[in-house]
Amino acid sequence: LVRGKNVLKKIPASKEVNDDDRFSFNEGFQSKLYKVKIGTISAQKETEPEKLETRNRVEEDRKPQIEAAIVRIMKARRVLDHNSIIAEVSRQLSTRFQPSTAMVKQRIESLIEREFIERDTQD
Repeated sequence: LVRGKNVLKKIPASKEVNDDDRFSFNEGFQSKLYKVKIGTISAQKETEPEKLETRNRVEEDRKPQIEAAIVRIMKARRVLDHNSIIAEVSRQLSTRFQPSTAMVKQRIESLIEREFIERDTQD
């Protein structure tokens, strides 16, 4: 909005946005500014099943990242106790997301099952 004029025209003119609304460029718009930022319309609210599906998809996408961090750490350190692995994984991934301890434990078990890493026989 600049001086009471809008960059976009909406038909019908209302605050709510519906699927059948139309937008067009306002030819009469003028501004002495060099830049005009046009904000986007926020997406519709997700329903509860969609939220659950999104969360599950995000968790599935994070699994390889957690596993990769574990493998990198174990390649560098060779031998490390369980709590140190979890702490190091959390530290490495903190710039992207904060993994839960349970998720890291699951990924460690998965890597052990697939024989990427193994438990120390003396522990």
